[in-house]
Amino acid sequence: MKLNLFTVVILLFNATLFAQTLSGKIIDEFKQPFQGANIINKSSDKHTHSNERGEFTIESCSVGDTLQISNVGFETKLFVIKNLEQYLTLVLNEKIITLKEIVISPKINALHIITDIDIQTNPVNSSQDILRRVPGLFIGQHAGGGKAEQIFLRGFDIDHGTDINITVDGLPVNMVSHAHGQGYSDLHFIIPETIENIDFGTGPYYQNKGNFTTAGYVNFKTKEQLDKSSLQMEVGQFDTYRMLGMFNIIDGDKHNAYVATEYISTDGFFDSPQNFNRTNVFGKYSGALSIQDKLGVTLSHFNSKWDASGQIPQRAIDSGLISRFGAIDDTEGGYTSRTNVLIDYDRIIDDRSSISNKVFFNQYDFELYSNFTFFLDDLINGDQIRQKEDRVIFGLNSEYNQSFSNANLNGSWQAGISLRNDQSKDNELSHTRNRIETLEQLQLGDVNETNIGAYAGVKFDVKKWRFNPSLRIDYFNFQYNDHLISAYTTQEENKAIISPKFNILFNPNQELQLYLKTGKGFHSNDTRVVIAEQGRDILPAAYGFDVGYIWKPKPNMILSMAYWYLYLEQEFVYVGDAGIVEPSGKTRRQGIDINYRYQPLSWLFWNFDANYTYARTINEPEGEDYIPLAPDFTLVSGLNFVCKSGFFGSINVRHLADRPANEDNSIIAKGFTVTDLNAGYKWKKMSLGIQIQNLFNTEWNEAQFATESRLVNETSPVEEIHFTPGTPFFLKAQIQYNF
Repeated sequence: MKLNLFTVVILLFNATLFAQTLSGKIIDEFKQPFQGANIINKSSDKHTHSNERGEFTIESCSVGDTLQISNVGFETKLFVIKNLEQYLTLVLNEKIITLKEIVISPKINALHIITDIDIQTNPVNSSQDILRRVPGLFIGQHAGGGKAEQIFLRGFDIDHGTDINITVDGLPVNMVSHAHGQGYSDLHFIIPETIENIDFGTGPYYQNKGNFTTAGYVNFKTKEQLDKSSLQMEVGQFDTYRMLGMFNIIDGDKHNAYVATEYISTDGFFDSPQNFNRTNVFGKYSGALSIQDKLGVTLSHFNSKWDASGQIPQRAIDSGLISRFGAIDDTEGGYTSRTNVLIDYDRIIDDRSSISNKVFFNQYDFELYSNFTFFLDDLINGDQIRQKEDRVIFGLNSEYNQSFSNANLNGSWQAGISLRNDQSKDNELSHTRNRIETLEQLQLGDVNETNIGAYAGVKFDVKKWRFNPSLRIDYFNFQYNDHLISAYTTQEENKAIISPKFNILFNPNQELQLYLKTGKGFHSNDTRVVIAEQGRDILPAAYGFDVGYIWKPKPNMILSMAYWYLYLEQEFVYVGDAGIVEPSGKTRRQGIDINYRYQPLSWLFWNFDANYTYARTINEPEGEDYIPLAPDFTLVSGLNFVCKSGFFGSINVRHLADRPANEDNSIIAKGFTVTDLNAGYKWKKMSLGIQIQNLFNTEWNEAQFATESRLVNETSPVEEIHFTPGTPFFLKAQIQYNF
């Protein structure tokens, strides 16, 4: 007996002794580092992911073990370990996506495989498509194409970004204390073809996401290199033109750089031409300075100007005063520009630790003319307003990551800091006439807002379980100089908020993940509101949880489902007559999200997303507790095909149900169902295609608000739905040449 016990101990000791750490690097077929590849030891069930340099370290490996390396859109590779001392270099080759290749890995944000599939099967081809790729997210444009889109997600009318944290390569998009509205997020500086993947998460559960992360977050990652240079031309109805050029500048093993340029112009489908044009220039460099150091530099500039017909009242159409595509005041419109500088520096300290750093700078200009109420306040000149600002943003983010492992436990811990300073000069709200004459300055001042954040968290695995506790703290300094008071003074307030989070994952195999996510998040108030409130209730918190699963019931099928709840200490409500967002009361939301992806044939994909939400204010009487414009049911479904012969295309349907436009649900914002289609053919270096928006020419309202207004011939104001009509049947053709 003693001998047998001694033998067992020796065998266990030897197993531990010879189970060692294995290191390597994942590259693509162009010899570029591959970030985010899933590496699984099929013998020990240990797993890891490749970092920004494509490097990985995996514990508890023995000779004879099999590694599985996979990623969406690439061939799965199996590798048998023969030498534990050998530093591996493994190549992942791109291929037409198959759902069979997809592995559900133990990641907190594993749902991003949904957007990975969608981008592979139906690439983003317009700026409007960028946000629509996030499951459950709807958008609406209501200012001639130049203004940031209105966003809807999880029962929120997010306006232009009050409750969703949006970044591009980690560069913040949301604007605090913006002239038009808190959290304003204009994504038109992104060229769609530069997007590599979309990382998203719903709820306030993510340690490295701070302000505005209540409904969720979205990060768009741009490509580090181009497969080919290309020229593209698009021509469509309503005098629509788009020209795109993407050019490889440096294409090497260790250094890459490219430039992309875009120009768009259109008159739009309105009776009064939009005279819209937009110019984008984007450049990106990434290179390995050494084995351990990587540098990235991104430069971009964007400008846009447009005229708009604005939101129109239904009564003006019913009376025959204007058509659905007419205007009460067609002098609306604006101008905006943004210049971005982003520097990334990543360093691999050793095989267990690394640090990632970002430094960014933005120069931003904005000028918007709107008339929401027509002649409600000024019967002679009308109610046109100007919202204007010039802004500079500086910031940095730094995160340290260290992994750890032993025979029973492996994981990693992270610690990060962030700094952001916004200086908005001459932040203005004025009453104007015909864009030329300033009748009265209602608000004018300088905003200086600083946000310092710090967080720490750990992810550790116990057998099939992953636990992720974390803590985040954010400190804000708000300063405002009011130019409309006679004496110069800097009004100042300070506030901090602590946000704990705790997530649990259970991955019994590569086909199933069960999860519980819990956390606290927040959205900040506008500096001018903060000063007026003297620091009271200025960082309203959100508390929520998600419980759900991601499951592959069959190799060619992915299904995810979640029940969620979110309590918000303070809602933001859009005020149409002033064109601003103001704080309101406490709210609660709960709902169900369903996402489904199915590949019935090698070349055919079906996507289906459905979202139901029950959203109410807390302290209002029943029947008067509706949240204006909060969507309660949305659905998106489509078929996408990608054929080896070169044919590709998709048909997609999106549905937004009727929803309340005011607190007692007496005014309804009508829902819609719209179908879009695109198809094309790739042949050698050429690609031809068509895109059709609103295939069946459905009459629908894109942006809607319950607004009190008065027309020039009316003696008293009327409150009703004011809307921007949705795109009618719109055909666009494109041709692309690769070289």
